[in-house]
Amino acid sequence: MNAEIIAVGSELLLGQIANTNATFISSQLSEIGINVYFHSVIGDNGGRLKKAIEIAESRADLIIFSGGLGPTKDDLTKETLAEHLKVPLVYDEKALETIERFFQNQGRTMTENNRKQALVLEGSDVLPNHHGLAPGMMLQKGGRTYILLPGPPKELEPMFQFEAKPRLVSLISQGGVILSHVLRFYGIGEAELETKIQHILDAQTNPTIAPLASDGEVMLRITAKANSKDEAWQFIHEKKQEILAIVGKYNYGVDDDTLASKTVEMLLYHKLTISAAESLTAGLFLSELAEIPGVSGALVGGMVTYTKEAKMNQLGVPNEILDQHGIVSSECAEHMAKCVREKFGTDIGIGLTGAAGPDPHDGQPAGTIWIGIAIGDDVVTRKLQLSGFRNTNRLRTVKYTLSYLIRLLEEKGYKKV
Repeated sequence: MNAEIIAVGSELLLGQIANTNATFISSQLSEIGINVYFHSVIGDNGGRLKKAIEIAESRADLIIFSGGLGPTKDDLTKETLAEHLKVPLVYDEKALETIERFFQNQGRTMTENNRKQALVLEGSDVLPNHHGLAPGMMLQKGGRTYILLPGPPKELEPMFQFEAKPRLVSLISQGGVILSHVLRFYGIGEAELETKIQHILDAQTNPTIAPLASDGEVMLRITAKANSKDEAWQFIHEKKQEILAIVGKYNYGVDDDTLASKTVEMLLYHKLTISAAESLTAGLFLSELAEIPGVSGALVGGMVTYTKEAKMNQLGVPNEILDQHGIVSSECAEHMAKCVREKFGTDIGIGLTGAAGPDPHDGQPAGTIWIGIAIGDDVVTRKLQLSGFRNTNRLRTVKYTLSYLIRLLEEKGYKKV
């Protein structure tokens, strides 16, 4: 099944909001093995929307609309599709009751145009809206499937996940099962990863494998179709082992894992404590860890030592080290990691220093980063030479640090959990 997503709303064309709905829906469709070949954005204009529908019908089996289901005159998605398909609009009594109850509970008078939100395509499968008023709908006609969803992401996302997606899975699996599993990698580019497993990608049938790059990470989504869940997992497991045998050293997690969550899991499991001294990241590393629930069992504290004086006076990095090697140096990162570990009495100390950019710093070009990791009395340093914008470099420094820490712990015999 091939899909096209049509986002409706002049605010999208004016650049007032981003079309995040298309990104979300494409990602969800990828999980169940549906290909998305086209995204379209149409303003609030019935004529142009009708033309977009005709084009989409020439190249897609599944057409998904987002937006244009509200109460105002410029909300015309279902009216336009109804006219095009020659399917009348009828009131959905449950949706109408929900809308009337909403206004009663608010103590407000319901205007007549709000009734319009309860209109649905006759014969369609109505998708309840548990986070708003306008219901969605799914209609099969002429060999195609049409799905209409509300525009606000807080309404669209749960409606798609819990109402539309299960119906699509049932439709395309014909009683079977479709499962997806995501492998997450860091420290390897998308092109390099694809090259290493190209023979697997070329031979894929079932399961299918979809690479996706995001924020310096690479993900591989493995999707299997089978007669049962156990059989689908078996297909996925076999392909997963084949992939990890080649690029397993870059794999840090699966599905919803993050570098921070996997790091914290390891620290908590092995009862290890951590502290950090940050310069260019200015607390970003500690903040990333602090987002993970339960991190208080491992994260003791840290310091932002941005200037040379702060590194000397607050952290205790020897003046001669900074004078001899500079702030952006392996030696500085090493001593920052050692000093913060000793100051906070932790098992692990992290030291981060560098030139985030856009200008050189301490005689080093922008993007020069040094990472120090002290585990017990052993300290290792790693150099990065990044080329992104300032804040991108800061974020990538944090991710590289988490990735290096996971690998170093594994090398020291701490198993990944």
